[in-house]
Amino acid sequence: MFTRPDDLTDADIVHAVGDGWGLRATDVEWAPVGFGSHHWHARSDDTRWFVSVDDLDTRLRHRSDDRSMAAMRLTDALTTARALYDSGLDFVVAPTPTRAGTIVHRIDDRYVAALYDHIDGTTHRWGAYPTDAERSAVLERITAIHAVPAARAPTARRDDFLIPRRDELIETLSDTHATWGAGPFAEPARTLLHAHHDALRRVLERYDLLVNKVAARPDRWVLTHGEPHRGNTIDTSHGVALIDWDTALLAPPERDLWTLIDEDAGVAGEYSECTGTPIDPVAVELYRLWWDLCEISLYASEFHAPHEDTDDTQVAWAKLQICLDPTRW
Repeated sequence: MFTRPDDLTDADIVHAVGDGWGLRATDVEWAPVGFGSHHWHARSDDTRWFVSVDDLDTRLRHRSDDRSMAAMRLTDALTTARALYDSGLDFVVAPTPTRAGTIVHRIDDRYVAALYDHIDGTTHRWGAYPTDAERSAVLERITAIHAVPAARAPTARRDDFLIPRRDELIETLSDTHATWGAGPFAEPARTLLHAHHDALRRVLERYDLLVNKVAARPDRWVLTHGEPHRGNTIDTSHGVALIDWDTALLAPPERDLWTLIDEDAGVAGEYSECTGTPIDPVAVELYRLWWDLCEISLYASEFHAPHEDTDDTQVAWAKLQICLDPTRW
């Protein structure tokens, strides 16, 4: 995230690292990187660490969800990443277990922390891979992940294809005259959402039809990262590493492939030749729509509630305008 949380101090991070991992953290510094979690750099003696902190409120998927369930989902995903790393995939940047043997440490009721080794290398922003070589290197990593038997990662949850905050989105679409919460992007977001009311309802119906088709083929499902875009990679001396495993799930392979296929249609044939698994175009379309609908739903929920003008809300507004474009569907 690009906006520092005002209820977490550097001292809180020092205490979390000490309590959770038994390390004396020094040189703690907040890092405005990524989008979704909060991050800090830290040092313990001569070892450098990267601390990732998740706000469980941002991970609530619907009104009946709660922080405990959000924490369990995050724990299961990161434990899956650790299982992949322990199975020999050293390009998986997985959390270091706590001294209690868990994968995350609960700071308080709202925040949980994970601790990572510092990775030396070149990071990237979100976006398309600029060269075939970079795309192929990531495809090689994805193929290796998909080859790991699901039994090696028993904590991996199955993709339920749920669109986070969909219940709120449907209510908002149904009430065209409701006033949104205070905030600079409330009225622009409300206007944009209702301008595309009919198209959005149609694409939600289309999405549900695709889910029914894809869910009927559980025999194809594999362990997946979920978002292997360029922003979730680090170029190291040992090759490309994959970060941000909070989205790891058991799912159709297209969950990891659709963005690469959009960049280069030849990826589909390359993957099939390597794995013997034909690409399902229905699943590709499903995950393409899921991405847009997820972004729309989450950002509409954010702007429906009281909010401020920050670097994060400016990014959210820009992304909402991109995804809420019916020509993409």
